[in-house]
Amino acid sequence: MTSDPAEILVLEARLARAELARLAGLFGDMVKYVVDVERGVLAIGGELHADAEQVLLERGSRPADLWGANYYPGRGREDCIEYTSLINIRPARGNPGMEVADAAVRERIRALTRALVGEGEPL
Repeated sequence: MTSDPAEILVLEARLARAELARLAGLFGDMVKYVVDVERGVLAIGGELHADAEQVLLERGSRPADLWGANYYPGRGREDCIEYTSLINIRPARGNPGMEVADAAVRERIRALTRALVGEGEPL
């Protein structure tokens, strides 16, 4: 893992816009995050999805419940989430590629993202 755990925030409540802008600055227009679809929390920030995944694992999440995504502020409600991450490659769970294939998992990621991060509003 390469990121300082302090660069990764675990959210159970809505992220402040200023914090989102700070985190998105690492990649210019995007921030990586990992959602625990069962516990309803997400870890956001860092260089790699694996870094945020590790933070959630250390806080009691189960690997099978964690899914990676990218958030793009300013792209609007329908285009702000990209359901792609290396941690999503799970052939044994029916997800052979980097993109989340299961519609129910995607909906849970979408709902948690809108509640805790945003709906694609500009920074």
